Amino acid sequence: MFSQAIIKMIGKGILETLYMTFFSSFLAYLLGLPLGIILVVTDKNGIAPCAVLNKILGVIVNLVRSIPFVILMVALIPFTRALIGTTLGPNAVVVSLVIGSAPYIARLVESSLKEVDHGVIEAAQSMGASPIQIVFKVMIPEAMPSLIIGGAIAIITILGYSAMAGFVGGGGLGTIAINYGYHRYQTDIMIVTLILMVIIVQGIQEIGTRLMKRIDKRL
Repeated sequence: MFSQAIIKMIGKGILETLYMTFFSSFLAYLLGLPLGIILVVTDKNGIAPCAVLNKILGVIVNLVRSIPFVILMVALIPFTRALIGTTLGPNAVVVSLVIGSAPYIARLVESSLKEVDHGVIEAAQSMGASPIQIVFKVMIPEAMPSLIIGGAIAIITILGYSAMAGFVGGGGLGTIAINYGYHRYQTDIMIVTLILMVIIVQGIQEIGTRLMKRIDKRL
């Protein structure tokens, strides 16, 4: 049996992991959602084509996505320290999680919006709908089931990133697993943290699936 101190530490790790995951996801979507919309709208087949803007944003997104998250965290240390005054703890990790996840979310959003039947968009255009109206009243509602599933995938990915942050003292279950399971060879604590991570992932996936089925008009 674990001591009260270990149980308290694991409980704190769960809260820190949930905080990093969901707060980072929220902030990353504030950046990634509009970025994904712009990528779709400015595409050559979009409703407001702009090759230059689309190319620039596409290059930026691809560059950030190509950097492994652990390396990105290290590269962002000076920026993180200047922004929040520290490079340790959950708040510091949030900075890297947002910057690393926003381009990934943008591509998920782009993929979901491109699944919308172009005939529906053309019908809205023929009725005089503006590009903004088409995006928010046609494209996003039509793509909502896919966006929800994409959101669940993004949150799970960010959860995985938060675990990697344990290597640089980011806190949460990742730090517990590394400090106790890797450095101290306490396999029992490592197994508990793994089980808790799996439970969280399954919970997020189940919630996403249920929301998708409730919203999807085809089901």
